[in-house]
Amino acid sequence: MFDRSKRGEHALLIQPHAGRLEEDVLEEFTDLARSAGASIAATVTARIDRPNPSTLIGSGKLDEVKAMADATGADLVLVNHALTPVQERNLERFLERRVIDRTGLILDIFAQRAHSHEGKLQVELAQLRHLATRLVRGWTHLERQRGGSIGLRGPGETQLETDRRLLQKRVEQLQKRLEKVEVQRTQMRRARVRSEMPRVALVGYTNAGKSTLFNALTGAGAYAADQLFATLDPTVRRIALPGGNAMLADTVGFVRDLPHELVAAFRSTLSEAREADFLLHLVDAADPLREERIAQVDEVLEAVGAGELPQLLVFNKIDRIEGAEVRHDAQDGVPDEARRERVWISARDGRGLELLQSVLGKRLGLQHVTGRVRLPPGAGRLRSRLHQLEVIRSEQADEEGWLIDVDIPIAEAEKLAAGADGAVIRALLPEREPEW
Repeated sequence: MFDRSKRGEHALLIQPHAGRLEEDVLEEFTDLARSAGASIAATVTARIDRPNPSTLIGSGKLDEVKAMADATGADLVLVNHALTPVQERNLERFLERRVIDRTGLILDIFAQRAHSHEGKLQVELAQLRHLATRLVRGWTHLERQRGGSIGLRGPGETQLETDRRLLQKRVEQLQKRLEKVEVQRTQMRRARVRSEMPRVALVGYTNAGKSTLFNALTGAGAYAADQLFATLDPTVRRIALPGGNAMLADTVGFVRDLPHELVAAFRSTLSEAREADFLLHLVDAADPLREERIAQVDEVLEAVGAGELPQLLVFNKIDRIEGAEVRHDAQDGVPDEARRERVWISARDGRGLELLQSVLGKRLGLQHVTGRVRLPPGAGRLRSRLHQLEVIRSEQADEEGWLIDVDIPIAEAEKLAAGADGAVIRALLPEREPEW
């Protein structure tokens, strides 16, 4: 085996691809490497129609990578692809440098970003699970016998078996600790539920501006930077909206091909999205591939069990688009995902925040309508529903039925207005502006 460099920050990037190489894929991979603290020595693209089971890339390309690494002085090779333990081992042997695949790179970034106790536990657990595959199938040089000395003769236990046993023991310890943390987090969520405040989670592709918007809405001072995965640990704060308050959670950003083990390891963090009442799906409006980013985030939301939650698309960074203005594209009733309700804002300069708060308050049912309604004797079911919602302020009965003063969330009022005997409730609702 070669002597591994302890520096490992001057990196040569390998971008495998099948067919046409998409520039945004390489650009995102470069951003990932820089977010991990690497300086880019060079980039090599490698077309792979049939992945080599032993090295992923072919022998000719392997020689090219070795020559490029020697010429640039790179002491680390990053591969934008998942590597098997055998491929990783063989690449390191041939290139005589540390080799890290996409999963290992993202894990390294997560390790740098985690600050809370829970986040550190989750990162370590994901790293150990990733390392376990390397111990089980990869590093044959660890097959050293502990037996052989006086009193210790016999087959003994191989060093690989010892490493596997210790690793499994540590994984079990981390799982138990995370279970305790999850119990505490669940109790906190129940307390928020009892407070009857709706829960909103900020989700979106990494570097879409979630933490900037979170700070603008809450004044929390959460860390925000122009880099991938700037936020790892979830932060929850109260926000004031027209008609009431809500709890807003800032969550980890998503990325294309997010490794499944990371999704599993960060189930507690992502549960802020899964257990929310509503999602603010933040999108970088200046990103030419924003529609693809929306689809990729939706895939991750589906994977963590949050795919069916109602959401509002918030197109951020309009300050980077010439001529872009604050606006609200309301739902038009067409069942087309590309035409979902959208609000266009700039979290950095504060434009559109009032509009966003107004739309969010309405979607959460925080805006109320008040007034007096006359229910005839035959509207007993509607009266019962009003009592269930606890929106009746006063009530008087007479020969003509009931005279009731109500204070009702506008969202509930719209539901009742659409039902039987809904005309009396419909009269309370503000008139909609005509759509031209």
